[in-house]
Amino acid sequence: MNVIELKGIKKTYHLEKLDVPVLHGIDLTIQQGEFVAIMGHSGSGKSTLLNILGLLDKPSEGSFKLAGIEVSKYSDDELASLRNHYLGFIFQQFHLLSKLTALENVQLPAIYSNSKDEQNHQDPEKLLNLVGLSDRITHRPNEMSGGQQQRVAIARALINKPLIIFADEPTGNLDSNSTKEIIGILKDLNASGITVVMVTHEPELTAYASRTIRVQDGLIISDEKNADAAEIKEISGAKDFKHKAFSFSRIKDYFLQAWRSLAGNKMRSALSILGVMIGVASLISMLAVGTGAQKAIEDQVAGLGSNLLSVSPGASQRGGISSETGARMRLIPEDIADLRKNVRGISKISGYANGRAQIVANGKNYNTRIEGVSVDYADMRTSNPSSGRFFTELENSNKQRVALLGKTVIKEIWGDSTFNPIGEYVKINRIDFQIIGVLPEKGSNGFRDEDDKIIIPLNTAMYRVIGTQYLNNMDVQVQDDADMNEVADNITQRLLFTHRMPASSLDAVRVRNMAEIQETMNSMANAFSLLLGSIAFISLLVGGIGIMNIMFVSVSERTKEIGLRKAIGANNADILFQFIIESVFVCCAGGIIGIIFGSAISIVISKIAGWTTAVTLSSIVLAFGFSAVTGLLFGVWPARKASLLNPIEALRHD
Repeated sequence: MNVIELKGIKKTYHLEKLDVPVLHGIDLTIQQGEFVAIMGHSGSGKSTLLNILGLLDKPSEGSFKLAGIEVSKYSDDELASLRNHYLGFIFQQFHLLSKLTALENVQLPAIYSNSKDEQNHQDPEKLLNLVGLSDRITHRPNEMSGGQQQRVAIARALINKPLIIFADEPTGNLDSNSTKEIIGILKDLNASGITVVMVTHEPELTAYASRTIRVQDGLIISDEKNADAAEIKEISGAKDFKHKAFSFSRIKDYFLQAWRSLAGNKMRSALSILGVMIGVASLISMLAVGTGAQKAIEDQVAGLGSNLLSVSPGASQRGGISSETGARMRLIPEDIADLRKNVRGISKISGYANGRAQIVANGKNYNTRIEGVSVDYADMRTSNPSSGRFFTELENSNKQRVALLGKTVIKEIWGDSTFNPIGEYVKINRIDFQIIGVLPEKGSNGFRDEDDKIIIPLNTAMYRVIGTQYLNNMDVQVQDDADMNEVADNITQRLLFTHRMPASSLDAVRVRNMAEIQETMNSMANAFSLLLGSIAFISLLVGGIGIMNIMFVSVSERTKEIGLRKAIGANNADILFQFIIESVFVCCAGGIIGIIFGSAISIVISKIAGWTTAVTLSSIVLAFGFSAVTGLLFGVWPARKASLLNPIEALRHD
């Protein structure tokens, strides 16, 4: 049976603007069981002929039948499947993967085989034993001699029970003893029924072949038979030449090969992971700071209450120049009752009298902020006490000496913010006050500590502690169904009327809509978070570009490895997925480490700088997802470049 049949095979290489013809019309038939030696001087075309016979290269013209099937027009993937199932290769340079053991090198072709049935593969350990390397199974190529490495290559060529073995100068780098051993193995394989096609420049090796073909200037000049080929039964032609790229076992092999590659290049992998880790850590920590700032602002906004109007005296001057009236309104406690009675749409109202005072308790002195407020303050400013009670309107009217303390004050006086001081007494400006409640914890807003204050009744503050007749300002809570702008205008007009000021003196009192202030604060927080997030994303993007560059370097460094994998049956998808998996794996590993590192950084920032930070699940998912996508996007280009490499050109790469 003819296993190889060539008719009119020509090959021309196109080098930019120059065409270089190498083969000029080769007619050749090789029968099953022959041991064919191809000889010729350098440049004669013998290596090109072998590459075409081994499906590593395609002819420019002519017919090529393998086991009776025309394959000259087959696609790259179909040729890869043919090489994997029916051909074995032994190279002059051995082409073993240095990071793999002898056993793992022998197993490589089986990875790219469709069938995982052991009947279609030889036992790799038995093959190594067959070539005399049973004691070198776990050794790597750099731990073996040249002859031993070539034996591993022979065992690798046999793993998928090939129909033909192609040997390209298999003894070119070996000493005389190793040469005899390798040729002896090839002769034994041929005797077992395997067709052997060998390219050599050593005339003495042709004595082992049953047929010698000499090539010169791209043509066969002689074809001599030395002995009869062994008689063996015919093998039917191949039927299926397509890989099943998406099987579970194939995907598992992709991950295994990617892991071996990364583990074998620890420094490059570590640098790649480091680049992604820095980007993800930056993203996590930046988002933590931004989210924390946003949360702090939201807490402050919540502390302001909802539907609030802030009423305060206006300035008698504007921009350093006296206003039209030169008048400045002074707010008084009576304004509270008047506005509540005469302005529609008001739900609650509280006046404020603020100042600082020295307090004494538990044998300690502490200076803090004093705020005199109305009864409505607790509901308006979400300040209902966490323990104890708020004062009553009667206690306010009677100027009772009762107080509610913030957490910071309690900590400073009693040394523990969890201490319950209800019923205790404190001196405020040498006046005894009984503690009736503890204010809810508000935290710091960046300018002042909202827990560092004491709340007392408004009248008590004005007439017993601070000593003033006027309010600092008022807060007005508007009913839900009322128009806040309309209520604000009515408050202004009413105050001007009750204080006997001209209706045109609008600058004498200021009424500000707190909802607008809250909205502005929220917008600022969102903008701050977006800014920090953008900076972090840029950092991660730079890391992704670094991954792409490293992957390109990896493709360049591993060009021969890619050529070998393609020669033993890996198709474009196999190479593409392996490199993409490597890239995604590196980015995901960097992402996980970066998330841990970024979370730690956010905690350190919170402890050292005192900022509020918050690492959220959404930021973790975002960072990890973005790192994985980065690996995918920036890995596709170099992976595609690797997958499109021509196997024979890749094997020749320096």
